[in-house]
This record gives sequence, C-alpha cells and structure tokens, in this order.
Amino acid sequence: MRYRRYGRTELQMPVITCGGMRFQQSWSDEPLESIKQSGQENLEAAVKFALEVGSNHIETARGYGTSEMQLGQVLPKINRDDFIMQTKVAPDPDPKKFLETFEKSMEYLQLDHVDLFSFHGINNAETLDWTVRDGGCLEVVRKLQAQGRIRFVGFSTHGGTQEICDAVATGEFDYVNLHWYFVNELNWEAIQLAHKKDMGVFIISPNDKGGRLYDPPAKLKELCGDLDPMQWNALFCLSRPEVHTLSMGVSCPQDFDTHVKMLDYYDSAEETMTPALNRIRSEMASILGKEWCDGWWKGLPEWWDVPGDINVKEILRLYTYGKSLDIVEWGKMRYNLLGNAAHWFPGQKVSDVDPVALKESLAGSPFADRIPEILDEAHAMFNAAEVKRQSES
Repeated sequence: MRYRRYGRTELQMPVITCGGMRFQQSWSDEPLESIKQSGQENLEAAVKFALEVGSNHIETARGYGTSEMQLGQVLPKINRDDFIMQTKVAPDPDPKKFLETFEKSMEYLQLDHVDLFSFHGINNAETLDWTVRDGGCLEVVRKLQAQGRIRFVGFSTHGGTQEICDAVATGEFDYVNLHWYFVNELNWEAIQLAHKKDMGVFIISPNDKGGRLYDPPAKLKELCGDLDPMQWNALFCLSRPEVHTLSMGVSCPQDFDTHVKMLDYYDSAEETMTPALNRIRSEMASILGKEWCDGWWKGLPEWWDVPGDINVKEILRLYTYGKSLDIVEWGKMRYNLLGNAAHWFPGQKVSDVDPVALKESLAGSPFADRIPEILDEAHAMFNAAEVKRQSES
C-alpha cells in the first residue's frame, strides 16, 4: 500500500480506503440476531483483507444501515492502533438529536473513539448552518473531542462547488469527503481551497458515481488500453498530490484486487494515465466539439435560477460524458435521481417550461442557443424509472 499525509491531521492515509457502504446486510437498522452468518463472514473477510494489504482506513456512517453494527462485531478484536476509523453523522437542527445519533454510532461500533468524524451531507447553506452556528452540532463535536472520543473533524458533501468552498472557508474542518474524478472535475476549485487550508482530501465513490466503472462500456475500455477503467480513473485522481485517498466501497475481498494492482503504476501515475487521457479527450472533442468540451459549464445558472428548477449544469455534465463515452447507464442512474434525493442531488429533470424564460436563464452561457435542444436529447437518452438514493431504496 502507499500512503499520503492527510493534511493537518498528520495521519498517514492509505491511498485506497476500505469503504463500508456496500458490504452491510441492510440499509436499515436490524437486530443483531437477524444478520446472516455468511454476510457477516464476508464483511469480516473484507476487513481482514483490507488490513493485510495495508488499506487500514475503515470508513462508514450512521446512514449505512447495519454497517456500523456489523463492523462492531469485528473491530474490537483488532489492535486499535492498526486501523484508522471514520464514521459520519448527519447534522441536525437539534444538537441533542445529533448527539443521540452519534452515541448510537459508537454503541454499534463498540469503540471508545473514532479517529475521523464527518458531518454527513453538508450539501447546502442550511446543513452548514446547523453545523457551525452558535449552539450547533459542531459545539457538540468539540466537547466530544475534548473527551477524547473524536480525534479529527471533517465533513462529507454532495453539494455544489460554491457550497463546498463555503464550508471549507470556515476553517473549522480538518478534512473533506467530496466528489472529484474524471467525469466530475468541477470541484477542483474546492480541492485547491482545501489544500491551501492543509485539509485532508478524500474522494467519494470514484468507481460508482465516477462512471459505473465496474461495468464500463466497450468504448471506454478500449480507450483506456491496458488499464482497467477503474485503475485509470484512480491514477487520474492520484496523479494530483492534493488528493489523498480514494473510497473503495467493497462488497467482498475480491473488490480490492483491481486497485491493488493499480498500485504497480503509482510512482508513474501521471505518465501512465496520460496516453489514455489524451485518447479520451480526443474522442470527446470529435463527438461534441473541442469548444464544448473546453467550457460547457461556463456561465451556467444554478438549478434554483432555472424555470422548473431544472438542474441544467448536472444534466449537461451527464450528457457530456454519456454521449461521448457511451456511459449511458451511469447517466441514467444519476439523471433519474433528480427530484428524488432532496439536497443530496437537488433540482429536477428536464420538463416543459416556458422556452423564453429558459433561454433567459441561460444568457450567461456561450452555448445558450444550443442548450435547450441538448437538454431534450439528454432527457431522451437518460430518462427512465425514477431512482432513489441507496439508503432510501
């Protein structure tokens, strides 16, 4: 395994994290006696394998159903100095409820402290306010730190770049979990700001949200050449020193294999991934035009400034990569969350709106005249049955 200094925490973080949102039995709490032995054995095998290969950062959340409880059956048996533990609890307008939820996490994990604690889902101004306002959830966490039950404090986010930058700018957090990978480079500004504040940077879901790379289309596999698309995307991320670790949400020990092999190229990450990067960018330009690829996002309004709350920026992102690289199933998965995931994935799908008002809202984009037609094409490409977030499915 390779390790990177995790910002001002000074922790040596493995570049591959053992994420705990896919090997649990259920997305809802269940009694311990209902946990199937085979499932528990699989989870324990995954954790054991992770530690054997040096992926000693174990990450979970109160929102991951039985994950914490199942981990709590194995973690107390491991030398506490041998792993870095992270869990996450969503901020709440009532700090007392927030504390109760944290206590439930610790009860399930059966640990006396966590190394990394995250506010789960600071996605907008409201959830940030619940966290940092006087008397808010952060004050609760500072007391828990003073008691030695939490070492370092961060936040996870599915928010837009400005929302992430606003949270980073408070200076209150030691690290951030956020989305950034090839099919979502828009949050680079937030990573740069986090780097200036010496924060740890954890990349959420590079394999799933990053393009369903565990099931890549033939075109993307061909463009990546000898690299598995998951390996290529990991090297793309790790070629930036500002990035410290990638979440590997494992369902079984074998899920580590592809990424462990990726480490063979770690010392030449940029050199190794660049030929495929050039092929991919060239293919995208040939399909969509270089001008579009170089600035499709510029001047786009936020979803709340668009008639019908259409999330134009997100839809155009899905269109850009889905259309040019054939990652349509990923596009469908994300597109059909719109309207069903609250602040985790805000805004709406394409709908019938006043075309004049829509065009007016797009006035800041150099592609304003083209976008309405592209939105219709994206809707035809991606629209399918509504999708819920995994934790609600």
